[in-house]
Amino acid sequence: MAIEPDARTLSIVVPVYNSDEALPKLIARLEPVLAEHSDAYEVILVDDCSHTDTWRVIEDLAATREWLLGVRLMRNYGQHNALLCGIRRARYDIIVTLDDDLQNPPEEIPKLLAQLDQGHDVVYGTPLREQHGLWRDMASRITKVALSGGMGAETALKVSAFRAFRSRVRAAFANYPGPFVSIDVLLTWGTNRFVSVPVRHDARQDGESNYTVRRLIVHALNMMTGFSVVPLQIASLVGFAFTIVGILILGFVLGRYLLEGTSVPGFPFLASIVAIFSGAQLFALGIIGEYLARMHFRSMEQPAYTVEATTARDVPIADTGEPGRE
Repeated sequence: MAIEPDARTLSIVVPVYNSDEALPKLIARLEPVLAEHSDAYEVILVDDCSHTDTWRVIEDLAATREWLLGVRLMRNYGQHNALLCGIRRARYDIIVTLDDDLQNPPEEIPKLLAQLDQGHDVVYGTPLREQHGLWRDMASRITKVALSGGMGAETALKVSAFRAFRSRVRAAFANYPGPFVSIDVLLTWGTNRFVSVPVRHDARQDGESNYTVRRLIVHALNMMTGFSVVPLQIASLVGFAFTIVGILILGFVLGRYLLEGTSVPGFPFLASIVAIFSGAQLFALGIIGEYLARMHFRSMEQPAYTVEATTARDVPIADTGEPGRE
């Protein structure tokens, strides 16, 4: 059953990195869409410590638009950490996140809002056809498979950076600490009403993507070890499987001795068995080590981000990124 919004208010959160050329075009296309489909709106641009003139461009844009807020982080924390910063600062009922490179067309935002009006809490804009290279697409699929383990939902295979959700959902992760952030997993802490809708996905017009294959793989590993016990379960299965293999090998050795009166000859056979079992043990220890490393970093209480400056005159600059300090 559709829910008719009495007054729709939107917060647009955009993580920004080295996008000084694309930002003016993005804001120019966002403004008419927001004016038509909302009663009040704001745009939050979170600069993830760009190396170009991006922050100057954000300051210039904010100087003539009272509904635009710029936030600059102290160092490069990553896309999801920058998103968390912007999401925590959002003031309105619906939060929309999208990339800064215009691959997520602002004109597609009404499609996401229409699905929210149907009673969903989180809506993903799934690209009809992604405009990435082969390796980037493969890395993206690996990330989504890893995300499905952390989210525990089929929607994980359709997630994208283009999403809309009700701001009340963020209450579930308002006190989330630590440097490892996955917005998509955190959203599952607050709701299970997810849906996806096909949207247009344009080719990048300016510059090159900063989300490399390596970053996607690292993000996938962080999600698997930070928000899921699947790797530990895999390690347990590997250990169980090699235990069965060991029992079968023992049966083979004993059977040969009883039937033929001779043992299995040869150093290569013994060496290969030792190598296989040693590899399985090191694999399991490596996974356990990754979890211990995550626990170590969280025990250090390292913040998800730290704000260096904002374009707002009435907002304190000091922001450690810790829960309850914004």
